Amino acid sequence: MKKRRAVAIYDEESDAVGRAAQTGRRSREDQISYTGFLMAAIGLALLLFSADFMVRGAVGVARRIGMSPLVIGLTVVAIGTSAPELVTTLTATLEGAPDLALGNVIGSNLANMLLILGVAALMQPVACAPNVIARDGSMVLVATALFVAFAMTGVIELWHGLVLLSALLLYLGWTYRAERTSEEDSLHAREVEDVSGVPERGWVATAFLLGGLIGTVLGAKLLVDGGVAVAESLGVSKTVIGLTLVAIGTSLPELAIVVVASMRGHSDVALGNVLGSNIFNLLGITGVVALVTPLDVPSSLLAFDIWLLLGVTLLLLPMMLTGGRLSRREGALLLLMYAGFLALQSENLRAYVL
Repeated sequence: MKKRRAVAIYDEESDAVGRAAQTGRRSREDQISYTGFLMAAIGLALLLFSADFMVRGAVGVARRIGMSPLVIGLTVVAIGTSAPELVTTLTATLEGAPDLALGNVIGSNLANMLLILGVAALMQPVACAPNVIARDGSMVLVATALFVAFAMTGVIELWHGLVLLSALLLYLGWTYRAERTSEEDSLHAREVEDVSGVPERGWVATAFLLGGLIGTVLGAKLLVDGGVAVAESLGVSKTVIGLTLVAIGTSLPELAIVVVASMRGHSDVALGNVLGSNIFNLLGITGVVALVTPLDVPSSLLAFDIWLLLGVTLLLLPMMLTGGRLSRREGALLLLMYAGFLALQSENLRAYVL
């Protein structure tokens, strides 16, 4: 009799544990911010479309006032394609999410080198001109080293931002002096050719520029708010969201330019765009944001992600030097590395689901 009663009590306890587990799982599912996912998706779409319109309008305005293709490529196109990262990073920092902001910068650079160059190399082997590697490749390495050194202090401050922006101005001046003698063959001048749908009329170009700027700001606001809501509801850090969801989304303009350039046989433009974007992200975006407000560096980034960024940069340079191009096999390797990076970053998400 006692044995039967003990068995019955055990069965009741097991059922209670099972019901509690199911209730816990349902409660966690109820906590997922589907509104956050929707906000982030709408913000990302608005951000990308607006940035595209802004670049078209800016190129149109620049042509109307007589700027040369080289100067347009060095400034308007470079800044325009980095606008999603800039506005998103600045918005996240001002809203008290520096971990998402810096995660976006680091994640965007990793996406550029591993995802975008990997896709470009699979489509067509990427030509690596020695002068581009010597100038842009070495500058990416310098920019990465500066970023890592300043991040190791724990806070990227005002004077750090001034140093980063000064380095960016030196790079732009160096590039302009190197390419102005043969502007028709200039890498940055040919980037302008790959910008399609540029309005010819001045008022249309101005409308594109202003409308795109407003849409970019609104899209970044929605993306950041949605990303923060998703992170909080899933119980994962904002750094992970910045490194993955936000970084991939804000890197899509570069991916679009690289795909178009590869389809047109301008694989060297694809490489130049990726290297230039990384330089602008590390020196320009981080520098501008540091001028506005100090950037606290999360310990998780200090422990792993900034070293991964430095390691990938060091790995990419010799890959570009071997054979004067990035082969399809090397492109596949880059994509495999990026898949591994995403798997590591999604560990918290997998633990939540399980």
